[in-house]
This record gives sequence, C-alpha cells and structure tokens, in this order.
Amino acid sequence: MNPDNVLKFSVITTIVVGAAIVLGCITPALMEGRAVVRAFDNMARQPSVADRIRGILFVVLAILESTAIYVLLICLILLFANPFATLFDF
Repeated sequence: MNPDNVLKFSVITTIVVGAAIVLGCITPALMEGRAVVRAFDNMARQPSVADRIRGILFVVLAILESTAIYVLLICLILLFANPFATLFDF
C-alpha cells in the first residue's frame, strides 16, 4: 500500500466523480426546463386542461429529479465506499 498510489487513486476517483455528477445532472436539468416550457405553452393554449397538465408535469419532474438523485447516490458510493479500492489493495 504505497502512499503515492493511494493518492493517485483518490485523485482519479475525485475527478471521475466530479465529471459524473456534472454530466449526470446536466441532462435532467435541461429536460426539466424543456418539460416546464412545453407544459406552460400547452397551458396557455388550452387553459381548460391546465389542471391535468400540471398533475402530469409534477410526475414528470419527480421522475427526472430521481435520475439526478440516483447519480448523486452512485457518486457518493464511489467517494466513500469505493468498490474498486479492493482491486488495488487499499
């Protein structure tokens, strides 16, 4: 267990987790924005079905937000309970 190898492994893990959280949260954020814009556009066109659109919008936003939460969960696992550490005898 060389301290230099442990440091390299920690730095690489941190960089990978940082990239994963950025890339994993950009897509849900963009899709949430698109969903809200389209929902508001449809509510403006047909105010009579605005309640139904709003209900569907909340479900869609919850599903998209859960994607970002799963990304966060995977990143936390990689940071604090890295399963790959045993491959390198850490």
